[in-house]
Amino acid sequence: MKIGEASRVSGVSARSLRHYEDEGLIVPGRSSNGFRDYCQSTIDRVLVIRSLLESGLPVRLIREVLPRLTDEPDVGTDVVCAEFLHEVQGYRDRLAARIAVLSDQQAALDAYLQEARRADP
Repeated sequence: MKIGEASRVSGVSARSLRHYEDEGLIVPGRSSNGFRDYCQSTIDRVLVIRSLLESGLPVRLIREVLPRLTDEPDVGTDVVCAEFLHEVQGYRDRLAARIAVLSDQQAALDAYLQEARRADP
């Protein structure tokens, strides 16, 4: 299918599909006229990528593990999954730490605003 149909079917913009290709996340086929040709397995891969990106994972991490998760399901899956889960856990821990800092900053601003409102006649 051409990029417009692939975009419609996957719910991902044509621009994003091109970006995924530029990042090495997908490799669509090419028709004789040079147009991109997306097969169902590429669309399935796009849906996995989209889900991982929406979860907040960086492209770097997705690029590293995605080929092993989707292309070679029987080769070293346990090791790949363990490494991937370790990376995801680390990313989640860093995210939780950032959220804690932001929550503290929000609480400080809330306290400041509350105090300022009491002082304002």
